[in-house]
Amino acid sequence: MLLSLALGFIASIADIVGGLVLVRRNWEKRYLRYFIALGAGFMMAVAFLEMVPESFHASPLLGPVLVLAGYCAIHLLEHTITPHFHFGEETHHEFFSSRVGYSVLIGLAVHALFDGVAIGSGFVLSNWLGFLIFLAIFLHKVPEGFTVASVMLAAGRSRRTAIVSATVLAGATMIGVLVINLLPSWVRVGLPLSAGVAIYVAATDLVPEVNREPGIRMALVFFVGVVLFLLLRMLAPGL
Repeated sequence: MLLSLALGFIASIADIVGGLVLVRRNWEKRYLRYFIALGAGFMMAVAFLEMVPESFHASPLLGPVLVLAGYCAIHLLEHTITPHFHFGEETHHEFFSSRVGYSVLIGLAVHALFDGVAIGSGFVLSNWLGFLIFLAIFLHKVPEGFTVASVMLAAGRSRRTAIVSATVLAGATMIGVLVINLLPSWVRVGLPLSAGVAIYVAATDLVPEVNREPGIRMALVFFVGVVLFLLLRMLAPGL
């Protein structure tokens, strides 16, 4: 429990760091893109090769349905409450109002909540699975905080509001971790739902950002994320 809370806290802080990076303007765009590409590859691998199989094992009958439900729920959310946002810096200010900015915050807060649920669920089953899920989530947390801060600024909100919004995501992540720690029996529902969410975030939110970049470099960084997961998996018996 303490380990999952500690790593959940670190993942939460990464949201705030992402917001601060944008507001203080001392950032390099290419580093953010590398985080997105690396995180997309690592998260895709963790979701398909660890989270989904463990979900089916924990709940053989409902697991597949809940994975699909998690995917569909975020798909619906992003096409209703948050119909226009992408990971990275938002430059299309003309499309944004305060209402749109706060709708994006709500959508990302749901993402963040399931990030916490995924971390907590992983640690209920094993420290190894929890660590892998934490690492997959951590890699996209800085871009997530960066994104919500950018959207708030594009919507005409203050820098303080941008940081507060990133902090809301951090809080949502910790709530997700706490819920599973306090109610570990919910892992049979929480893990498959968060697996579906992870697949959606990786395939629909992160990969398109990788594909925006011309050339092969970002695609290679995506595969580095997949290879990094496979290497860690090979080393698992020695850890």
